[in-house]
Amino acid sequence: MSKFDRKTPYNDLPPVPPKANIETTSVLRKTISAGRSLAQLNGAIQTLPNPTLFVDTIHLQEAKASSEVENIVTTNDELYKSLVAGKKVENSATKEVLNYKDALWLGLETLKRKPFITTNLCIQIVQCIRQNGASIRATPGTTLRNPQGEVIYTPPSGESVIREKLANMEKFINDDGDGIDPLIKMAIMHYQFEAIHPFSDGNGRTGRILLLLYLKLSALLDVPAIYLSQYIIEHKAAYYQRLRGVTENEAWEAYILYMLDMIEETASRGLKRLNKIVQTMEETANEIKKKLPRVYSKDLLEILFRLPYSKRQHLIDENIGNPKTVGNYLMELEENGFLKSVKAGKEKLYLNQRLLEILEGN
Repeated sequence: MSKFDRKTPYNDLPPVPPKANIETTSVLRKTISAGRSLAQLNGAIQTLPNPTLFVDTIHLQEAKASSEVENIVTTNDELYKSLVAGKKVENSATKEVLNYKDALWLGLETLKRKPFITTNLCIQIVQCIRQNGASIRATPGTTLRNPQGEVIYTPPSGESVIREKLANMEKFINDDGDGIDPLIKMAIMHYQFEAIHPFSDGNGRTGRILLLLYLKLSALLDVPAIYLSQYIIEHKAAYYQRLRGVTENEAWEAYILYMLDMIEETASRGLKRLNKIVQTMEETANEIKKKLPRVYSKDLLEILFRLPYSKRQHLIDENIGNPKTVGNYLMELEENGFLKSVKAGKEKLYLNQRLLEILEGN
């Protein structure tokens, strides 16, 4: 293999799996602890009365964090309001985050019908993120630069070369018989996708969606209720350093350990957050039963904890009551401090401040 030159298209990017020893003692040890954290989170989600209850909220948080990695910044408040309110989203950053959430859902729905990660699925995801007809890069001249403007990497060039490398990656991902631990495989897949850099824009976000899809595909997380991008934001310099280490020095161990640490820490944090939400939900249920027994129902409580904001129509759609009854319920919940009403355009939304505070905490 020719020596890597950051200013020359990396058409010699080696296929996967790598020839290097990727299952070192340190990596295997870390795989066990990361797998345990994931299993604990998965178990906690499965024992919930409604395992999909918090999925929307968690996917929005992942979308927000993943977009922040690309310096697309919006607030939780703006994001949740925009999702719940029927008004047109004006803020471009919020639009981008909501597109990311839609792309993640698209990927999960596609996996249900066809449980494979393919080049076509990657294209569908990036098109949803960018809201255009984007496809594999066909024009040369793509380079990645650091904040000082220096070229740090030139990905493979030429559509046929890129498609060939994606086909190799696709085969690697979907081959269950290679004996590589799924978490190690996930790390390798992520490096390879980012190194191929198949699109002119949206590679980072697509690559991070693929991480979640792979956790689902490999049955490591039945409901991908985890947001990995927060870890990358907190350790951004190390993330890019580890990726570059593989490219320039085949330093797979340090990179894989980084990815496994991301899984372990994120799953552990996710479990704590989930327990906190469940505990707060139970406390809120008991308080509503005590103060407003006529208003309380399990279905109502689930609506209030599905997303930080809710509105009258949500309660009507779930048959909580007719418009007049629902209006009275919301007014009583606000009067007793369970909700706070806010205006979003012409709509009135109701904020569950307790849930928002948990989501905004670490």
